[in-house]
Amino acid sequence: MRALNITFGSLVIKVWLFDTVTADKLYKAAPFDSVAKTWGNEVYFGTPVNLLRESTARSILQYGEVAFWLEGSAIAIGYGPTPISIGDEIRLASECNIWGEIKGDLMGLGAVSAGDRVCVKQCSSNGRQDRL
Repeated sequence: MRALNITFGSLVIKVWLFDTVTADKLYKAAPFDSVAKTWGNEVYFGTPVNLLRESTARSILQYGEVAFWLEGSAIAIGYGPTPISIGDEIRLASECNIWGEIKGDLMGLGAVSAGDRVCVKQCSSNGRQDRL
């Protein structure tokens, strides 16, 4: 199964890719670097990819789902409420393509600050970063 490693300083998060056009394009675009931004309990960052909205796009995520914010050409990782959430939901600013899943605790993302460097690399299913 394909995966991407997203690195924020010493924090490395593995995203397992779904079978979607968005996942395919992000996987092919890796490796790339970006700069983190935050919005409530969401970390997002720009990518070199531009995409169209998929039929399954939505604005409310389940914990662990990873989205692609179309208007910002950005990967968005929500790990708790955002400024527009109702209750404890993870609500993004607009409908986004859902392209991957993170298994495990995401609360380490709370230590990511706006301006932190982000690195996205392909990762094999055994956890190694693939050589490119």
